[in-house]
Amino acid sequence: MNRMTRRALVGGGLAAGAGAAYGAYWLRARPAPPPMGFEVTAEERAHGVALLEKYPAIDIHAHPGRTFARDASGLPALLRVYQAQSGFEGRAIADMRKGGLAAACFAAVSDFNVLALSNQTGITARRAFGEGEAWASYKIQIGNLKKLAARNSVTEMLSSESIEAARQSRTPGAIWTVEGGDFLEGSIERLNEAYQDGVRSITLVHYRTNEIADAMTNVPLHNGLTLQGDAIVREMNRLGMMIDLSHMSEAGAFRALEVSTRPVLFSHTHISTAHSYHPRFISLELAKAGAEAGGVFGAWPAGIEIQDMAGFADRIIELVDLLGSKHVGLGTDIDANYKPVFDDYRRLPDLVALLSRKGMTEVELAAFLGGNFLRVWAMHEV
Repeated sequence: MNRMTRRALVGGGLAAGAGAAYGAYWLRARPAPPPMGFEVTAEERAHGVALLEKYPAIDIHAHPGRTFARDASGLPALLRVYQAQSGFEGRAIADMRKGGLAAACFAAVSDFNVLALSNQTGITARRAFGEGEAWASYKIQIGNLKKLAARNSVTEMLSSESIEAARQSRTPGAIWTVEGGDFLEGSIERLNEAYQDGVRSITLVHYRTNEIADAMTNVPLHNGLTLQGDAIVREMNRLGMMIDLSHMSEAGAFRALEVSTRPVLFSHTHISTAHSYHPRFISLELAKAGAEAGGVFGAWPAGIEIQDMAGFADRIIELVDLLGSKHVGLGTDIDANYKPVFDDYRRLPDLVALLSRKGMTEVELAAFLGGNFLRVWAMHEV
């Protein structure tokens, strides 16, 4: 079966055979913690804690507490249940503190209002946006995110240098990002307003093919970046906003790499191989092209062909082996991931301990935890 046919069948980014339980999974208030698959000694964990105190750890794609679901409108019944189980930012931020995570990219979800859950098709866009709906949804979401900073739950980070202020305050840093460029409606003028709102990265496409490019899980319409997409990539370069190509079709991603003058992010993904295929994974060819351009790939702990945190550690090592230690970071998709094998920041020291045991050096761990992401961000600042 060719790749495009397989993508059309899975529709929302499901692993083969997972569809029957997909909707049910999302409707559980808090799934049971995944197994670790390994044990660490007290000495190893202390070493992990010490490394996290020494080097800033940054999650480059996350939804702590699912702020994106607050005040959303026009949702189908299943997503209203999901929404009712959201809004637990306090718990997520407390976990960041306990686990030693210095900062995270708090992501709004641009197409959330038009998505649907299904036991057969996973996640898909079920309808078109109403006039002005996507922009209004974005303004609600970014407003709710900024309230977290206004009440000092997090430290708003507007530049890569802000990491030091966040660490000194002992209040986790928050970088505002948006998953899906739908709210832009192809307008570069809206990019400027988003930048003024504090948004520092946009995942150009999510589950809805939009005015910028095709979503990787949909049948292609644009076969690459649109003219509006080209203009948006160039304007993001000018403003100093990081471009995230997760969820984008391969043709669109290659074109974005061609247009962009700065490194890009693939904030939460993995690489397809002869033995490991999934519609949300990218080809090794695309991954290497992104790395050669200086980009960073967020290791993604979705429970696809891995069952525990030990499997996630192996996935991280695999990415480092394929792309180099300067091009891999942590992209958990936390609190909005499918069957995650890493779903609690308090377990971060254990993951660091295991990676150290598996042979990652202190220099490599510092780069993985946050150094690579901070390098790319600094290269975007104007």
